[in-house]
Amino acid sequence: MVSRVGDWPAHMIAGAIGLAIAFAVGSKPWMRIFLAMLIALALAGMTTRATKIATGRARPSVKTEARWNGPQLSSKYHAFPSGHTAASTAFFAALFLSRKKIGGPLLLIPILIALSRMIVGAHYLSDVTVAAILGVICALLAVHWLCTIHDRSAIEGRG
Repeated sequence: MVSRVGDWPAHMIAGAIGLAIAFAVGSKPWMRIFLAMLIALALAGMTTRATKIATGRARPSVKTEARWNGPQLSSKYHAFPSGHTAASTAFFAALFLSRKKIGGPLLLIPILIALSRMIVGAHYLSDVTVAAILGVICALLAVHWLCTIHDRSAIEGRG
């Protein structure tokens, strides 16, 4: 269940709802934060999808001689990196970079998702580790991009 909820659509819906609420109450800082979270999520999704297809790493459940198979379109060969882990890490790392007190505890969500992806046999430890690193990089890029465009104090956390 954690793996299912941990995929990008659930995060996208949560981010869109947050953005809509922030818009409704007129909170520009929170609108920017939710926008950064959604941008980080999209960046992580695009990056992991391209990497999965290019590398063709077999999932742990696939019986094959070679673990790395080159470009593949079959999802059986899309283990590296974990898209669930990258998306969730990007989403919540962007929140953490913006509001540490709120975002800190929520970083447990991507950790649980990474563990669940290994438990269900969809990924190796290296898949989720690289995915988490990619997620953090995407979050840093999204938050930095919004900081350069908008008032830096509006996105940086004050607590």
